Amino acid sequence: MEDKRLFGLRGAVCCKNEAVDIELRVAQLFDVLVTANGLADTDFVSLVFSVTSDLTAINPAAALRKSGRGADLALFCCTEPKVENSLPKVIRVLIHYYAADGTIPKHVYLNGAEVLRPDRSALED
Repeated sequence: MEDKRLFGLRGAVCCKNEAVDIELRVAQLFDVLVTANGLADTDFVSLVFSVTSDLTAINPAAALRKSGRGADLALFCCTEPKVENSLPKVIRVLIHYYAADGTIPKHVYLNGAEVLRPDRSALED
């Protein structure tokens, strides 16, 4: 059995303050993170979402569950602090997961959120 350790995986997506768009973007972000990092359901420990205060249509944790994803995961959501000149309408996620020691997490920023971390925005093959 290979040695595994705990990793943190980051991602973010910009969306409209509409339940349908939040549901779509959260599912998209989750799917891209899972695919890019080759994650299986048994790898996850928890997901922590944060949202900017201008996103009030639906909780991203509820949106993920509504999409049929994350049914057995520990999910949590909180509001980002208000900071001048910060990017609006952003959902961020921090995923805690187990993977083989030496794994390099592939962080994902989509739909305008790439400006938050341009050094981590491009997915590498």
